[in-house]
Formats: sequence, C-alpha cells, structure tokens
Amino acid sequence: MALAQSDYPFLDVIWTMLVFFGWVVWFWMLIVIFGDLFHRSDVSGWGKAGWTVLVLVLPFVGVLIYLIAQGKHMGERRQSEAASNQKQFDDYVRSVAGNGDKGAAGQIAEAKKLLDTGAISAEEYESLKAKALAR
Repeated sequence: MALAQSDYPFLDVIWTMLVFFGWVVWFWMLIVIFGDLFHRSDVSGWGKAGWTVLVLVLPFVGVLIYLIAQGKHMGERRQSEAASNQKQFDDYVRSVAGNGDKGAAGQIAEAKKLLDTGAISAEEYESLKAKALAR
C-alpha cells in the first residue's frame, strides 16, 4: 500500500504532462515557422529579420500573425517542395536504372551496329539479343 501513496497527486501528473506537451508543440511550431521563413526566396533579409524579431519578442502574437498571414502559402510551398523532391528522385532512379530510356529495341539496334562493324560475332549478337528480349 505504501507504493500507491505519493506526494505528487495524479492531477499534478496530468498537468505536468500537458505543460510538457505544450512546450513540445511550441518548439515544433517555432521550428516549422523558422524553417518556412528561411527557405523562402520571396522575402528579403530585412523581412526575415523582422519576422524573427516579431516571433522572438512577441512569441504568441508573432506566431499567430505568421500563421494567419502565411498559413495557406506554407502548405502550398511544402507541397511544391515535396513534388520537386519526388521528381528529382524519379529522375535519379531512371538515370541509374539499367540503360535508362533504351528499351530492348535500342539494345538490339546497338548490338546490330556492333555486329555490322565486326566488333562482335553472330553468336555474341544472338546472346545480346536474347538478353535484351528477356528483360
């Protein structure tokens, strides 16, 4: 029974958890806002400095003003950045995957050129042709 008793009541535990959660959310919001602000190229250095001072001097008011003024645009910028990153990744995967845009016909045509120039034999040509068609 001694383990169940405590000098720290249950409601104090709940309050401490809420305060801790509030601090985590607050710092997350600051990181998101500063990340958005400093990634923007349409705001000058003075504009960024002004927003930074406003958010640091009047934290709640500054954050709320930024969210009201730029909330919709923050989402649009995130979506366009994600789309750009996805396109870069897709382009990279295509560039390193196999022969890129060459299909079986391109590989066979290249092997035929090598056969016509005498660089490979007919057996090697047939082998390359079979590999290209197997993919």
